[in-house]
Amino acid sequence: MKHVLVTGGTRGIGAGVARSLASAGWSVIAASASQSEIDAFKPHERIVTRLLDVTDQTSVDGAFRDLTQLDALVNCAGILRRGDEYNIDVFSHVLDVNLTGTMRCCLAAYPLLAETSGSIVNTASMLSTFGGPLVPAYSASKGGVAQLTKALAGKWAKERIRVNAIAPGWIETEMTEGIRDDPVRAAEIMARTPMKRWGKPEEVGALVNWLLSENAAFVTGSVYPIDGGYLAT
Repeated sequence: MKHVLVTGGTRGIGAGVARSLASAGWSVIAASASQSEIDAFKPHERIVTRLLDVTDQTSVDGAFRDLTQLDALVNCAGILRRGDEYNIDVFSHVLDVNLTGTMRCCLAAYPLLAETSGSIVNTASMLSTFGGPLVPAYSASKGGVAQLTKALAGKWAKERIRVNAIAPGWIETEMTEGIRDDPVRAAEIMARTPMKRWGKPEEVGALVNWLLSENAAFVTGSVYPIDGGYLAT
């Protein structure tokens, strides 16, 4: 059985990814910095949960030091603070979670993944491509994740570690709940989305499962949109 750790794995896209991978036969660690999120999470029989704060180097080191095998890392831990990210302290915190936290976990996972010729999937965003005026930190961090993914793919190819990223669009999660409840904003989004619906976390999980599989054995350094065609219009 292959083993994967999913950061941010107890809510939103991360939870969808964790459940999808468990259903596909992976042994999954769904990690979160929030004990309340862990307590509220309804795990699959192949999922165990653990506390992990991606902004805390000691927490990150401890989580990976406890592992004896790791075949994949999926970085889904992420935050945004819509309307507040022009405060420099908030800006710095969002980057610390979304970008630096991703790098912390990649570096901590590297020795284990080198042993298994493992794979990493990072979470970028459609905002890796264009900016969000209300979320400058989120936009900058996700642009950074896309470029970090390409840099690590080149650096670690000799160890046969593949590094890719997903770039979700408008997905049905807690993060988009307020927008989905706003009929004007929701209508604007659907008008631009060719598939005329919101994506589902498990659909993101299916893409991650493919990227981690042998079917994607020659795929590295790529950023895959999953947005119902939003970026194409």
